[in-house]
Amino acid sequence: MVSIPHVLSGISIILLTIYGVDVIVGGGGAGEGFLPFDAMTRGIGFGFPPIILSFIAFFMSRNPPYKGLGIMLIITGILIIIGGAISMSSAGESENTARMAGEGGGLIAVGAIIAALGGIKIKKSLSN
Repeated sequence: MVSIPHVLSGISIILLTIYGVDVIVGGGGAGEGFLPFDAMTRGIGFGFPPIILSFIAFFMSRNPPYKGLGIMLIITGILIIIGGAISMSSAGESENTARMAGEGGGLIAVGAIIAALGGIKIKKSLSN
């Protein structure tokens, strides 16, 4: 069954995938991918909304047990963790090393929280 939380989680995965592919194609540089944005604009437009949408999807679906939604949240969390790890690994190449490392660590933590929420959703669906 497709519900609003599933749609929100799907949008999150799509936005993170677009973000990741743009970073890979452009090498992380401003306007070098297929999106004409700098790193901050790209992060605000394609990185921040999936985080918010994932939390909304989890809390909207508190009562019904959605195993599929749990899997989607875990995928979203993993994509965010990968983005944080890439951000931390590229911090050594940047003049803003401390800021980039902090942002990468924050992304890894948020990704882990979202993946954990997905695990909780799966566990609840299996117990019902």
